[in-house]
Amino acid sequence: MLESWSPTIAGETGPKYLAIVRALTADIRAGRLAPGARLPPQRALAKQLNVDLTTVTRAFNEARRVGLIDATAGRGSFVRGPRSPAAEVPRPDPSGSIDFSMNMPPQPAAARLAERLEAGLSRLAGSSGFLARMQYQDSAGNLADRAAAAHWLGQRLGTLPVQRVLVAGGAQVVLAAVLAAILKPGDALCVPALTYPGLRTAAERRGVRLVPVAGDAEGLEPDAFRERCETERPRALYLVPTLDNPTTATLPAVRRRQIAEIARTHGVAIIEDDAYGALPLDAPAPIASQASDITWHIATLSKCASPGLRVAYVAVPGTNEAVRLAAELRAINLMASPLTAALASHWIAEGELDAVVAAIRQENALRQAVARETLQGLDVRGHPCGHHLWLRLPAFWRRGEFGAHARQLGVSVIPSDAFAVGPAPEAIRVSLGAAPDAETLRYGLSLLATLLAHPPGAISTVV
Repeated sequence: MLESWSPTIAGETGPKYLAIVRALTADIRAGRLAPGARLPPQRALAKQLNVDLTTVTRAFNEARRVGLIDATAGRGSFVRGPRSPAAEVPRPDPSGSIDFSMNMPPQPAAARLAERLEAGLSRLAGSSGFLARMQYQDSAGNLADRAAAAHWLGQRLGTLPVQRVLVAGGAQVVLAAVLAAILKPGDALCVPALTYPGLRTAAERRGVRLVPVAGDAEGLEPDAFRERCETERPRALYLVPTLDNPTTATLPAVRRRQIAEIARTHGVAIIEDDAYGALPLDAPAPIASQASDITWHIATLSKCASPGLRVAYVAVPGTNEAVRLAAELRAINLMASPLTAALASHWIAEGELDAVVAAIRQENALRQAVARETLQGLDVRGHPCGHHLWLRLPAFWRRGEFGAHARQLGVSVIPSDAFAVGPAPEAIRVSLGAAPDAETLRYGLSLLATLLAHPPGAISTVV
């Protein structure tokens, strides 16, 4: 029995709970902690290290998840014995799954989201006119928030009149409102053959007919779009031009110009869902910057800052379109949350939003590097600034069967069926943002890599 173990974490970088796990791993490998050794109680270790109890609890949970220790209620935590080679990629604790299905941005410590939220809300609460801000607002957003939105969008779109900018409670609300504003039931809407599921849901509820348009590694093919315009006479085109969801493709500038020209020639409105446009530093200019008269440009903060803000900004072709969209937003969601809209405006004014985006961009690059290393040799596409991957399965796997096996290992992914308008390829989307840290991410991806390296019939001998 050894209850006097004292890890050395001074000078360690990164989260303290991971420093404890690294110290535990090192002491086990060095023989300083033998199999069966009893670890100190969590509360005693927290006091000894001068850290929160939750930090030690998280460290012990992580150590138990990766197979370093066992824990028994009432008895304590003990170092596990050596594992056999067959358990090199262990089955995770069924009480905690790894979520690669939700496409959300990571929340790195460098973003200081909790600190920025607390400071921003405190500043707002102490400002004059705060209570007036908490009353019902115009469905297009109040002028202060629309001005902040115009400033932030203007970094990529150029100068925008406030009258053409609206503030809404998330991109999904905007998509439903835009479809209601410009399409009637039965109208044709061109979409990429693999497209965002939220758009599919909104279109189905509106009774809009989806027309798939072929694409390649660079995104939507202009010639395929032109052919659809000539044969299907669509009223609008929907696309995600930068870091496409799910394929991760980014449309080159020349294609954006060609698509805008084709749309104008055929009288087609463009719905530009620029959810990820703020993340890459080298992304081509949005379509709305060169075709503002026909483009409904949507930029949500959910994918580049935090889903909890529930704030999206919309730049519409003109003031008449702004009035129409405001009416639809009023019917669907009344207004954006005044509190989070005001917080976003404050962050924009103080440069805080750009700092959050920069931290997420940096974290995405780190996670993409982990993915490239762990999934090396597989048919996978990603972007250094994005937080999802598009992974084509080996010939011996089918997407439904693969998803089921992954779930048995405690890993959730999204098969291509969720995105396909027509036949679905044998592929999955893997989202990297929900994993709490790089170690969990690497572990989950290693489970996927193990599955992908073996045909289904061999899996029971591997895991």
